Amino acid sequence: MMDEVEQQARPGSYKSSSERLSSRSEFDFITYIRRRSNKREMALKADPSSSVFPDPSSLSCGIGDDAAVIKQLTGRDTVITTDLLVEESDFRRDSTRPHLLGHKALAVSLSDIAAMGAQPRWALLSIGIPLDIWDSDFVDQLYEGFFALAERYDVRLIGGDVSRTPEKIVIDSIVLGECRSGHAVARSGAKPGDHLFVTGSLGASAAGLRLMERGARLQKLGASDDDSRSIEQLLLRQLRPEPRVGWGLVLGQERLASSMIDLSDGLSSDLHHLCQESRVGAVIESAQIPVDPLVAELAGRRALDPLILALNGGEDFELLFTVSPENICKLPAKVDGVSITQIGQIKKASEGVCVAEGSRVWSLKSGGWDHFKIN
Repeated sequence: MMDEVEQQARPGSYKSSSERLSSRSEFDFITYIRRRSNKREMALKADPSSSVFPDPSSLSCGIGDDAAVIKQLTGRDTVITTDLLVEESDFRRDSTRPHLLGHKALAVSLSDIAAMGAQPRWALLSIGIPLDIWDSDFVDQLYEGFFALAERYDVRLIGGDVSRTPEKIVIDSIVLGECRSGHAVARSGAKPGDHLFVTGSLGASAAGLRLMERGARLQKLGASDDDSRSIEQLLLRQLRPEPRVGWGLVLGQERLASSMIDLSDGLSSDLHHLCQESRVGAVIESAQIPVDPLVAELAGRRALDPLILALNGGEDFELLFTVSPENICKLPAKVDGVSITQIGQIKKASEGVCVAEGSRVWSLKSGGWDHFKIN
């Protein structure tokens, strides 16, 4: 597997591999992916200490049949999510790289599983691609990015589909996870008096997107000057998000979160989603929102408002969750090196969803991402 620094420096430029790829059929490709998926399984089975197939679930039938079969015993719940990435709507081919796109395709689904407090186990990946992309190494690099992230979390690819599209790339990622029966964390469990927390920092992904819209692109990773490194990090927060799988597991398995949602649409919108499902209101303190330091550093120079990016930007893929007062002392300071910040409190539904800045309080509107919003 290529190191990221060794990937091509110019996005949108893919190597032609006519001898190996242009004559490759769809079924040849499925065979290749099946071998690639089985490769890690065989290595792990050779290691007696491996726990990638822990009881009480196991894969009975994977890639090669019409459907995958997972044996499931009592006492466990299966959690399933699916996400689409559509070219020109969710990504642009000239501003990303195929291995980063493969990473993101899985990451957005892992984030959903984390938001349920579950352990990701299995994945299915379907792609629709134009012929010119099929006849390059784009798809191979995309799957390498997917597999690299999957291996970090012991997630097994068990199926999917591939088809030809007229012009644009379409990617469908499905992930199955599991948790103890009744332990999945829903959006509907928040109660007045619960405290609101968020993992990590906010706004960097939105800042990265704004920079790309203004022409910024990844060069060869490992920029030399400080400003270029900062821009690179912001771009990567948009192109290579990190799902908070560890925090999701802690909050779910330890029954610490009363409700949870991942921040894909933006803090303002996702907080509204959580409050709507729980039939509650909320107030967040603007001064407590953990705006990413790079956003605060660079946004002002580029006429971007850091707070607006943190509230409405979207695609941070952090976790927003609520905790009852008696469980706050049980929260760890960090999980996988990622800290959390208390940003507010759950109120009665009649109080609405608000932002407080000192003595000033105003209603928070949903300002995050909407695929069908008319600009």
